[in-house]
Amino acid sequence: MLKPVEWVGSSKADLRKFPDAVQDQIGFALYQAQVGLRHRHVKSLKGVGANVLEIISRYDGGTYRTVYTVRFKAAVYVLHAFQKKSKRRISTPKQEIDLVKRRLRAAEQHYRVTYGER
Repeated sequence: MLKPVEWVGSSKADLRKFPDAVQDQIGFALYQAQVGLRHRHVKSLKGVGANVLEIISRYDGGTYRTVYTVRFKAAVYVLHAFQKKSKRRISTPKQEIDLVKRRLRAAEQHYRVTYGER
């Protein structure tokens, strides 16, 4: 079964600003999430909670990340898409984590209203 993708905040518009090759890779990784698989460039995002994952795509010297959750039974929620700028630190910047947490709460509320489940 192919789960629908729900986009939270500006995540879809932000993803559309990425290079085409990055959009293709992220799109395929999201498709795999929709059918219950996990792309090889996906890892758990630490500090946010269970089943929050990030797709890491490197292209032309840049690193692009898309955060999504498979926490919900009926849909995949894309929470954030951004280009990681810092070369010094490997960890995701705090302001990005905070935004993901806010959008995860919004996704939980949307899911309850739209799908009638927790």
